[in-house]
Amino acid sequence: MAAPKKVVLAYSGGLDTSIILKWLEIEYGCEVVTFTADLGQGEELEPARKKAEMLGVKPENIYIDDVREEFVRDFVFPMFRANAVYEGLYLLGTSIARPLISKRLVEIAAETGADAVAHGATGKGNDQVRFELAAYALNPEIQVIAPWREWDLSSRTKLIEFAEQHQIPIAKDKRGEAPFSVDANLLHTSSEGKVLEDPAVEAPDYVYQRTVHPEDAPDTPEHIEIGFSKGDPVSLNGKDLTPAEMLTALNELGGKHGIGRLDLVEGRFVGMKSRGIYETPGGTIMLEAHRGIESITLDRGAAHLKDELMPKYAELIYNGFWYSPEREMLQALIDKSQEHVNGTVRLKLYKGLVQTVGRWSEDSLYSEAHVTFEDDAGAYDQADAAGFIKINALRLKLLAARDKKG
Repeated sequence: MAAPKKVVLAYSGGLDTSIILKWLEIEYGCEVVTFTADLGQGEELEPARKKAEMLGVKPENIYIDDVREEFVRDFVFPMFRANAVYEGLYLLGTSIARPLISKRLVEIAAETGADAVAHGATGKGNDQVRFELAAYALNPEIQVIAPWREWDLSSRTKLIEFAEQHQIPIAKDKRGEAPFSVDANLLHTSSEGKVLEDPAVEAPDYVYQRTVHPEDAPDTPEHIEIGFSKGDPVSLNGKDLTPAEMLTALNELGGKHGIGRLDLVEGRFVGMKSRGIYETPGGTIMLEAHRGIESITLDRGAAHLKDELMPKYAELIYNGFWYSPEREMLQALIDKSQEHVNGTVRLKLYKGLVQTVGRWSEDSLYSEAHVTFEDDAGAYDQADAAGFIKINALRLKLLAARDKKG
């Protein structure tokens, strides 16, 4: 494969991607374009611009994009319509951000005439798969460079030596071993490695960044109301909010009440297991609320089919197949199911827990007349149940008779 002439690098401004920037220039003799995405990670991004400029990147080759609204509207919300949870617990906060970053990398490559993109994911994790599958799905001709799989900078000492050799600033806390690594966006924070590698040892409190300890959360419950339209949350306590505003507000509420903490050992797509500490305060509230509104607006058959398909859908996202035809097929089915998922859910937030305590909708399928223990005024004839039971019992009776004879 020919050496690239121009590369678009997913650039955070941190030590590792700064080393990658310089390594690309040296290894390939290429021009580097940097892309830094504001996904709501809560960090000031202008230092990334200054760092890139200091490392010799032309100002016109530095892209810093606020993609928070696009992230929540076009990636997080569609995923939450499916109630997607990986391995029963994980709300896929890192997984769902990667296809958007790859999308912008490929778009910027087209805009700038670059023939390659690069990322800083290691060869042991899932992110390398997610970045590259998405990039190839969007541009099959693109070249993807993964320095961690190519270079010989295999230790923290070698990385520091390379940085010093090329005048790359090194923060004091980077000279020693970092206590753990963090990935963050508007949906969640993910912490793993170092002090978290032994799954038998409880994570220290300082790992958590977005949520108070549930024991330290307010002693008084807080009630909120979330309004839904076609499966998406659109209002909070009667106020209309954009997608990013909604998730930001729910993060603040969830963080205050210690909601959304998860200590998980998960099965990576590349084969190994890893332990991660996740905080998804707003997403945890959102999932509970969505389940709450679906409970009265979604038909049983549709709801159960969705739940059967959800693990497959979640696995596709986790494994990096957001742009696959099967994920898009499932999305069409899921979105069809959400046409009447409208209404309002009331939730109680208290010491790490979120609970649906009320729900109502003009599209509700709940009929009090049919389920009441009082006189239903002829809405339901209980005698009909006898024939229903007999027909469903027929095959069980035939099986039992055969087994008894045997």
